[in-house]
Amino acid sequence: MDSCKFFLLIFFLSVFIAGEARTNDDRTKYFPKVVKIPENIPNKEDVWVFILAGQSNMAGRGFVEPQDTIPNKRIYSINKNGELIFAKEPLNFNEPNMAGLDCGLSFGKELLNHIPDSISVLLIHTAVGGSSINQWINDSTFRNVTLLSNFREKVKTARNYGMIKGILWHQGESDATTSENIELYQSRLNILFGKFRQAAGDQFLPILIGELGSFSENNDNWQSINRQIYKYAKTDINSLVISTQDFDHKGDAVHFNSEGQREMGKRFAEAFVKLQTGN
Repeated sequence: MDSCKFFLLIFFLSVFIAGEARTNDDRTKYFPKVVKIPENIPNKEDVWVFILAGQSNMAGRGFVEPQDTIPNKRIYSINKNGELIFAKEPLNFNEPNMAGLDCGLSFGKELLNHIPDSISVLLIHTAVGGSSINQWINDSTFRNVTLLSNFREKVKTARNYGMIKGILWHQGESDATTSENIELYQSRLNILFGKFRQAAGDQFLPILIGELGSFSENNDNWQSINRQIYKYAKTDINSLVISTQDFDHKGDAVHFNSEGQREMGKRFAEAFVKLQTGN
């Protein structure tokens, strides 16, 4: 390689690396710099635990803004060591190089408007971007997380702090790629949710399911997954589906933007209240 080509290669590599660094800096610009640990841990009976599971739109890919990092004294999450901390976005630590805004904190904030003042909320993440439902069922290791085993471990952690009250589930984009996976999606939901409830020790545990968005370049398949989700929900009185059809994407036609993530959290909270009250 002559010197001119060599220097051109070095130049383009430096531009690429600098661009990647800027992109990551933008993504993490408002990430919280300080982790706050509660001085007093509430009694277990006063803590409602919700486990977040699924793939990237539950893991969170939205842009974190200052409003998403303001803690509430009644909303908790956990750190990598399983210790209780005040919740700030992003909550998911499974994929640090891709982490972004999820729906958890907005769910907790909305739920506080509907539950007694004595109750606190604990949000525990198990979602891993790109994971298929079959990988969850088979306890596959994906992106260094053994999916169902990790869920079970987080259930044990949850029991140290409170009572498991529900699961928030958003997944299906990875299964929308083939007709076979679409056709099997309802039955696989039934299998997986049975495993979730068994791990939690509650066969009636509420499970809230988010639709796939309406903005995919493969939208017909995404909506076919949504139809499978609604078919499943008709068989399970302890589940409820929330709509996401009016949400927008972050520019990639795959992931909800920040506004969509915050609204999804609110709708999950409203759905949980509806299941509890029957209204």
